[in-house]
Amino acid sequence: MKKVFKVKNMCCPNCAASVERKLNKLPGVVKATINFMMEKLVVEIEEEDYQDTITNIVAVCKKLEPDWELSYE
Repeated sequence: MKKVFKVKNMCCPNCAASVERKLNKLPGVVKATINFMMEKLVVEIEEEDYQDTITNIVAVCKKLEPDWELSYE
């Protein structure tokens, strides 16, 4: 299952890459990709317990980059 988030307030490509690396290590995440220029986070997640995975994704983003604002597209 793919989920697309709009990300506001990304400060730099290096920060986005750091978050992307952390998200790709989360259980339930098949692949996470952040496009800095388009301000998008695309996450492919496993079907099982996807709500918990989404909650973890948002928590990691907020922990690493508290200024980011995430919303579903």
